[in-house]
Amino acid sequence: MKVTGTYSLTLRLALVFAVLAFAALAGLGAALYNQLEEQLTRRDDIQLVSRIDQLRTILNDSNTLELIKNKPALFQNMLGNREALLTIGAPGQPPLFVVNPSDLALPSVPAVPVDHVMALNDVQHLPSINGVPFSAVAASIDSGDQGNLQVLIGKVMSERTAMLANYRLSVYGLASLAAIVLALVGCLLVYRGLLPLRRIARHAHGIGIANLGERLDRHGTPRELQPMIEAFNAMLDRLDRGVAQLSQVSTDMAHELRTPINNLLGETQVALQQHRSVDAYQQLLASNVEELERLARMLDNMLFLARTDPASALSQRQELDACDEMQRIADYFEGLAADVGISIEARGSGVIWAEPMLLRRALANLCANAIKYGAADSTMQVEAIAEADGSYLRVRNQGATIPAEHLLRLFERFYRADPSRERSAQSNGLGLSIVATIMQLHQGRYSVSSADGVTCFELFFPARETRDAGV
Repeated sequence: MKVTGTYSLTLRLALVFAVLAFAALAGLGAALYNQLEEQLTRRDDIQLVSRIDQLRTILNDSNTLELIKNKPALFQNMLGNREALLTIGAPGQPPLFVVNPSDLALPSVPAVPVDHVMALNDVQHLPSINGVPFSAVAASIDSGDQGNLQVLIGKVMSERTAMLANYRLSVYGLASLAAIVLALVGCLLVYRGLLPLRRIARHAHGIGIANLGERLDRHGTPRELQPMIEAFNAMLDRLDRGVAQLSQVSTDMAHELRTPINNLLGETQVALQQHRSVDAYQQLLASNVEELERLARMLDNMLFLARTDPASALSQRQELDACDEMQRIADYFEGLAADVGISIEARGSGVIWAEPMLLRRALANLCANAIKYGAADSTMQVEAIAEADGSYLRVRNQGATIPAEHLLRLFERFYRADPSRERSAQSNGLGLSIVATIMQLHQGRYSVSSADGVTCFELFFPARETRDAGV
């Protein structure tokens, strides 16, 4: 398995600062270096052109040439430094006068004609002599008695090259130093900039099961961290609901399973205390089966409540024909209702935007509840009414009026308005709680009313457009 190492965000950002600073300063230094090099080259070219113009004027007099031959040191002083080179001679003949302190091999440079005015572009920039750049200019001179002469004057750019090299080294050195300084400053700034993130991490680290209701504080947090805090708090909300749901299920299971288990244990212990007839044992086993069936239904319902997840539960949500669904549920309970003398009326219109199995389970729980508590020789009504914002489903039955203090608690788990039915094998107190959970999954509403011997349960499923707009 490939293991990927972690890296420091502070170090990465500091390195980015350093690289950008070095690139910017090095680029600026390179631009200044090029400007300096151009200015120095132009200055040297102007000096060369000026000197060869002076030599043209001076060497027009043959006496001056004799003076140069007799006193070469004087002319060397006129050239100014050891980098200057000078040759004077007739074309194709050995030079009459040479100033070459370093004994360099002089290149051949085309001479500017006598009648040509010297310009900067006449200066030749040669790659190097012995590894050092060299600039030179040559011109033809009419010296009278000496005839046509050629003068070459040049300069070895060793000092300029050394100066530019030092300048270049200084630029890169300063750029490197600035990059290091900016990297250190960047580390400090990034470290301080990440203080809110570290505070969030410390706060999140302190949140556990005991304080799962605590949320990250958005006050004073940078705008860039707001989405992360909102997402984290939303995750905590989901975890809080899930843990609360599991905790409630565990508590309810411990409470509700105690009674049937104690019943099974007590009845079995009593039966084993003495020999009994086969009929007595059969009666005991039948009672145990009744309790076990109740336990099985209770566990099935509680597992449904514990496992219900909105994302997976509604994956098959679709538009359902309300009339078909009402008729389907009426046909399903027709036989059971007839056994207790209850008739069923079903009608509906429009469509219901719901998950089919969950919708049918909610309706089945309401119908089973209505048949269980309905009066004999009465009518149970199942209807669906389509509205612009969704569909209303109502289940009405005739029977005893439920007191107002019980209505608000009917959808709580294991709550029974009639305590005498607490040990009923047909009831485990979870049917209406499942209905409430299903409606919460659909972001719908549920309610119950009871007056004048008529109890009505109402469910509201939002229309598809309404739900999509709220997503």
